[in-house]
Amino acid sequence: MGVVARVHGEYVFARRIRVLAESLAPLLPEGGTVLDVGCGDGQIDRLIGLRRPDLRIEGIDVLVRPETHVPVTPFDGRRIPFPDRSFDAVMFVDVLHHTDDPLVLLAEAARVTRGSIVIKDHCRDGLLAGPTLRFMDWVGNARHGVALPYNYWPERRWRDAFGTLGLRIARWEGRVDLYPWPASLVFGRGLHFVARLETG
Repeated sequence: MGVVARVHGEYVFARRIRVLAESLAPLLPEGGTVLDVGCGDGQIDRLIGLRRPDLRIEGIDVLVRPETHVPVTPFDGRRIPFPDRSFDAVMFVDVLHHTDDPLVLLAEAARVTRGSIVIKDHCRDGLLAGPTLRFMDWVGNARHGVALPYNYWPERRWRDAFGTLGLRIARWEGRVDLYPWPASLVFGRGLHFVARLETG
């Protein structure tokens, strides 16, 4: 694990958070308040904030780290501890596949947002998608004690879930350039998506 973790940190992690911040920042509402669900240490939020100083971002997480880049409130992983319509946007970055039922948190996000939900997650579509996603998840998260239920959905199931909750897909990007070549040939290839959903 030590060598794999070191390679991941040096070769992947810095690029990943930069690309994610660049991809997510334009999807958030101007001058908005944003709740990042499962924010970790908030590094992505910090980079989004540098690009979008008009935003106010805070986070919630089941494992609150000793040092974070944004204010973080603990939560139980199911119920978002804020009243209805508290934020202009709710954001999930590689979080929903760590839950037993993503619909639970999506419904909570729809409750506390005044408008939009921004998601980065995975699609289990294509050759060896499941084993590839499991490996990536293990490398990136096992050492942090993050729950790993490996609950990956194909694109069709994501779209059905959004429809069930009355969420409209305002934007869907099925390619996210997280990995440099040649790693992108294995770990990219349509396994990632970014979406902005609108309520009402």
